[in-house]
Amino acid sequence: MMTKTYVITGATSGIGKALLLKLATDNIVFAAFRNYDYLQELEKLSSNIFPFYLDYENENSIKEASDYILSKCSKIDTLINIAGAVIAGPIEKIQFSELKRQFDINTFGHLEFSRNLLDILDGGKIINISSMASYGVFPFIAPYCASKRCLDMLFNSLLLETKKNIKIISIKPGVISTPLWEKAINENSKYFEVCKGFEKEIQFLIDNAKKNSKEGLSVQKVVDKIIKIDALKNPKLSYNIGFDAICVSLLSKLPQKYVNYGIKFLMKYRLNNRIKKRPCIK
Repeated sequence: MMTKTYVITGATSGIGKALLLKLATDNIVFAAFRNYDYLQELEKLSSNIFPFYLDYENENSIKEASDYILSKCSKIDTLINIAGAVIAGPIEKIQFSELKRQFDINTFGHLEFSRNLLDILDGGKIINISSMASYGVFPFIAPYCASKRCLDMLFNSLLLETKKNIKIISIKPGVISTPLWEKAINENSKYFEVCKGFEKEIQFLIDNAKKNSKEGLSVQKVVDKIIKIDALKNPKLSYNIGFDAICVSLLSKLPQKYVNYGIKFLMKYRLNNRIKKRPCIK
């Protein structure tokens, strides 16, 4: 088997870490981390792993990270963009700075980092881990949905316009059992406190996130699919992973009016059902 060179962002947990462990067995992998607590752990995993610091909220960090990779190799076979975050809450309450941060992490950072590496990606692939959320708006995680949709659109434009020979693929998983959900609860908790009037919805959001972290699609299934797609000579532009992702992609083809009716009805039903099931406190 020919050794390949990979770059993985968000390589310290969830899909990123599982992919890293799988690919580093026979390949060179540049693994991005944002928390220095993970540096030694990454260095100990394999001599094929080259950790590098990357913070999408910092333009200098993006440049330094891409400069580091450019100094270490002349060819990347596949760049896998995974790093991400979830900004949650009612859109009328979320601070504008948080909306901007959502796009910096999930969209603009990936685009800038990828653009910096285009010369050594010629003949290779960019695989973006998007989401079924890119098909429409899920209540109270609208920034996340919009950032994933924007990610798909901007990279598709890159594919149309670039004169480089690069294949760009969007992977749209359904709900995955990863630490992302618990992390999202912790990161958004301070903003949830100012969402007066939305207490029931916020609690539902928290409960649902905890459920997703345990009952979602297994990380390994997603990783296996990504590896199969990467091995294809002519992959499709987009892949849905999971039954829920397929359903959402089909629903997105309906007129928005009917989609909104369905979402509102489902939210009302689930909120009422949750309240009925809550044990009485005396």
